[in-house]
Amino acid sequence: MDVDEILTGLYSEQGRQNPYPWYAALHEHGPINAVPKRAEHRTITAVAGGYDLVDQVLRDPGWYKGAPPDWQDQEILRTFLTSMMFINPPDHTRMRAVFAKTFTPRRLGALEPVIVRIVTDRLDRMAEAGADGGEVDFVADFAYPVPALVMAEFIGLPEADLAWYRQRVDWIDEYMDVAGKTPERLARANQAAEELRGYYRELLAHRRRQPGEDLISGLVEVLDAGGVDLTEEELISNLIVLFNASFVTTVYMFSNGLPLLLAHPDVVAALPGDDALARGSVDEVLRMESPVHFLARAAPHDTEVGGVPVGRDENVLLLIAAANRDPARFPDPDRFDPHRAGPPSLAFGVGLHFCLGSAVSRLEGRLALPRLFARFPELAVTQPYTYSGSLFLRGIDKLFVTTGEAR
Repeated sequence: MDVDEILTGLYSEQGRQNPYPWYAALHEHGPINAVPKRAEHRTITAVAGGYDLVDQVLRDPGWYKGAPPDWQDQEILRTFLTSMMFINPPDHTRMRAVFAKTFTPRRLGALEPVIVRIVTDRLDRMAEAGADGGEVDFVADFAYPVPALVMAEFIGLPEADLAWYRQRVDWIDEYMDVAGKTPERLARANQAAEELRGYYRELLAHRRRQPGEDLISGLVEVLDAGGVDLTEEELISNLIVLFNASFVTTVYMFSNGLPLLLAHPDVVAALPGDDALARGSVDEVLRMESPVHFLARAAPHDTEVGGVPVGRDENVLLLIAAANRDPARFPDPDRFDPHRAGPPSLAFGVGLHFCLGSAVSRLEGRLALPRLFARFPELAVTQPYTYSGSLFLRGIDKLFVTTGEAR
């Protein structure tokens, strides 16, 4: 297959369900390739799937996140482009410095008992729902509520608001897909961003009246004291993006990882009580089933990348899920190996825009997975499952299981 056929395959429903054969085919063409001139590729000049090249571009601070020309006309784009995840230096540096102070080892340590408490409660609910052989939706009962409740408690969102919140997250994620830029999805994403902005304005006002111990209360206090270089509207943009990025990827880490782990019963049996194995399993799940499959970066000037010309302000599509299975860096890349040596996966990016919430996600996986299998050693998937329609955020949204005899 040529590159055009590979990209067409990736955009298809078959490619969205299983993109890895297409990534393997792309690796045969080298680490980076020019993209054929077609309407759906109008903003992309090249596509890269080689680990070293993707890593190199992401680490280069000169490569930047391009903004669509009409971004100020759309609420969702205004929200994105006033947040640290989508903005470039120097504003990115200014914003990230504020939030980096919140993801400290001390705060992560304080999250451990929170995670254990939430995981234990969700396991109790799974045991109740799965009693007498009943089916349980692993996503609805565990993979979604665990990271959502952890981040809600960390940031300061009321648990009662999470169901309402999730619908807005889904509308935004649908728009962010490579094929998601339809008028209907844009309208829903704009509505979601507008409603979430209003929600956070009310929440900030409430925390001013009744402060707590959560992140929002702390940020409001330093914001009002003039202690941070951030406006309230920028704070709202960053809270929206931070919450979405920090829990949606973890939902898919759990749901994508469960079938992968169950296919290796020796690992499942050994996970409880083996912290090193838990860490390695989380890393290997993220490598093999990255929730985020691609990023894009624009060239700061006319250049060549791996021998492919890229003009100034032209974008390269960086397939991080393909890079994570690059045979040049990961021998036998389709084999699950929690003891694998080699470079770290690019699941959370790298460089300036490395995901701030990655440490929280890994901590949740390390604490939750051993407890899940200790409680339900006979856990089994009962129905065929499909992946979300998105290739940007790819994950299993419904996963029915039986818990077996609980311990």
